[in-house]
Amino acid sequence: MTTVESVPKRPLVFAHRGSSAAFAEHTRAAYLQALADGADGVECDVHLTRDQHAVLLHDANLDRTSDGTGPVAERTLEELRLLDFSSWKGARIPEMYGARSEQFLTLPELLDILRAAGRPVGLAIELKHPSPYQLKLEDRVLEVLRSEGWDPGTSSLDNITVTFMSFSPDAVRHLLRTVPAEFICQLVDDIDVDEIREELGLGPLTGGAIANVMKAAQLEGERILDECQVRLAGPGMKYVREHARTVQRWLDSGRRFRVWTVDSERDVALCQGLGIHEITTNIPAKVLAQLQPAGLQLQLPD
Repeated sequence: MTTVESVPKRPLVFAHRGSSAAFAEHTRAAYLQALADGADGVECDVHLTRDQHAVLLHDANLDRTSDGTGPVAERTLEELRLLDFSSWKGARIPEMYGARSEQFLTLPELLDILRAAGRPVGLAIELKHPSPYQLKLEDRVLEVLRSEGWDPGTSSLDNITVTFMSFSPDAVRHLLRTVPAEFICQLVDDIDVDEIREELGLGPLTGGAIANVMKAAQLEGERILDECQVRLAGPGMKYVREHARTVQRWLDSGRRFRVWTVDSERDVALCQGLGIHEITTNIPAKVLAQLQPAGLQLQLPD
């Protein structure tokens, strides 16, 4: 007879920007679909508008995911409401997921969606840097959460457990002043100086200088994890594959792992085999389907 203790645990599955393979990232439809898919939690990226509203967008500029252009930080919330953030994906939005004009979300609006889930759900908030508002971004997000009833000691808000993430070591250290270390994730990824310089298209001097700053942040983030300053380690999937010894060292030290972005069956299996605790994916339904047949249990926090 198989006991509960002998059944292997499965990783928690977080929907990356919602079910972003199905619908435009960060939209109402993407998050409602993530909940319908059975995701254990959702991930979002946060920027501040000119009038200091916390809004859900990955890029600092509007060009890729809307019919607008220019920096998010230069627009008011009212101005952003007039833009189309979903049509670029080319996916038809079911009527039950709201009109096109309702797809753009603030952080409080996402909280309302998660409250209505009727079950426990995780929310992983990534604070995006560099930000023109610097660490005021973190302060404003915490202020918004407090106004919604968030308890810093347990990092809970009704049925929602909130965790915070950033690639910025400065942001992580700033969050540690208010948030327990177990709810903070230091994101890490390899920085290729030549690749970043080429992507930015800023020329060898300026582009190289920015890439070097990013590389220094990577090394500092790794040091934060080496010293166990935070409980959560957030490497990208490529980092996990290419830094096996470092990953194992952090696992052995008790770091809880949240790996992004895990979409292929091979990568899901690798994470499962390594004992990764949380998987962030664009396709939560498919990842859950791969994990569920074995009757696996949730890899809940200790």
